[in-house]
Amino acid sequence: MLRSQLLKWTLGLLATLLATHLLAAPPKLLGLDDMSCQAWSNTKPAPEERLIYLAWARGFLSGHNYANQRQQVTDVSNGTIAVFADRFCRENSKASFSDAIYRMSDEFSGRGAPLAK
Repeated sequence: MLRSQLLKWTLGLLATLLATHLLAAPPKLLGLDDMSCQAWSNTKPAPEERLIYLAWARGFLSGHNYANQRQQVTDVSNGTIAVFADRFCRENSKASFSDAIYRMSDEFSGRGAPLAK
């Protein structure tokens, strides 16, 4: 009898945890109005606009470092970020600029595995 009750309680707890996980909202990405790779690519002839994207990327990478203090991205220049994002967006034109920076944080921090969105 006790074993049956314990089993029911355990299954109920697992079901509740699973339901909570499935219903949890994904993390909110606070970005620019247009985070597409196309929008990023369109900033190439407009250095002032490009700086806005680069500032966002540096903030994202800093947030990565805060959250992953054992796998930090080393200090990178705006040029390094731009080259990485340009290459990523050229190869993944339908992706977003944020996807490029996610991948950059993976590669430059030594994580080696893609971040889950």
